[in-house]
Amino acid sequence: MAIQNRYEFMYYVACTDANPNGDPDMGNTPRVDPQTLCGYISDVATKRRIRNYVDMAYAGEPGMNIIIQQGTNINRHIAQAKHEAGFEECAKGKDAVYAGRRKACELFYDVRTFGAVMSTGPNAGQVRGPVQITFGRSLDPVYPLDLSITRVAVADNNAKCSTAEDYLKWEQETPEDKLRTMGRKQLIPFGLYEVRGFISANLAAETGFDERDLSILSEAILNMYEHDRSASKGTMSVVSPLILFKHVGSDSDGAQRARQAKLGCAPAHKLFELVHVQKKEGVEHPRSYKDYDAVVHLDKVPSGVQIGFKEDAFREITWNALPADEEWFVHG
Repeated sequence: MAIQNRYEFMYYVACTDANPNGDPDMGNTPRVDPQTLCGYISDVATKRRIRNYVDMAYAGEPGMNIIIQQGTNINRHIAQAKHEAGFEECAKGKDAVYAGRRKACELFYDVRTFGAVMSTGPNAGQVRGPVQITFGRSLDPVYPLDLSITRVAVADNNAKCSTAEDYLKWEQETPEDKLRTMGRKQLIPFGLYEVRGFISANLAAETGFDERDLSILSEAILNMYEHDRSASKGTMSVVSPLILFKHVGSDSDGAQRARQAKLGCAPAHKLFELVHVQKKEGVEHPRSYKDYDAVVHLDKVPSGVQIGFKEDAFREITWNALPADEEWFVHG
């Protein structure tokens, strides 16, 4: 059964000596707001890491395939969905398109979660996903650095070389300073990014996004950077618990309470304001998430809403109380 409650969630990502999300149109420079200099992590980058984690952790399980994969043609997956739905891959009728859409939701975790545009090629329509994630935004300005680096080897494609012996001879005849090359590396010294997300119970009813899918989403968010290490990413980690706001309703009538749980009991922006994070007094240039204090106003949680904290991927959510293990930076 699809989830029956609306959710919002948020978490914090610390980026140290890394490029959190380079802009390919700007020489892969870390993305920043030109007016405030606060950094960005795109929603696409976040969803890519969630997809990668699910594909790694749940490979081969029914319903856990990923439709947006590196180096593939999405039309192949659309054709697969229509074929498994019992239609010809290129059938264009409304029934075939709708059947392919439903089957794609069953087969692919990311379609069920984030939605997909599948109106290309074989055509299985479009799916609006129940989970939407914002751009991550740093709490303070970040200062991109463009560093020169030296590689003590080259990769010249010398037309006269065709064998290993040819390349060895060329190396021996080439001055040593010509056997080096310069490069560049972009990074920021530190940034603490807040990421927000929304989960619609109404859209979940259309895709079949259920409680297990929600659990896997939270697991992926908390673990996604642990399996995405690279030199360019330095140290990136989700340093806070996943903070969830669950709408449960407050009416004494069961039917009306269920309706409230689906539609929500408070505006999302008011719920996000319950978490307040700022630099500690005396810290001018933060270099760690421990340079920040955070306060969660549990006493101001609206009626009909529960606030929960998931500290790690495989621990149960703590509802309506701060986590027992407060190794993160919430102090209130």
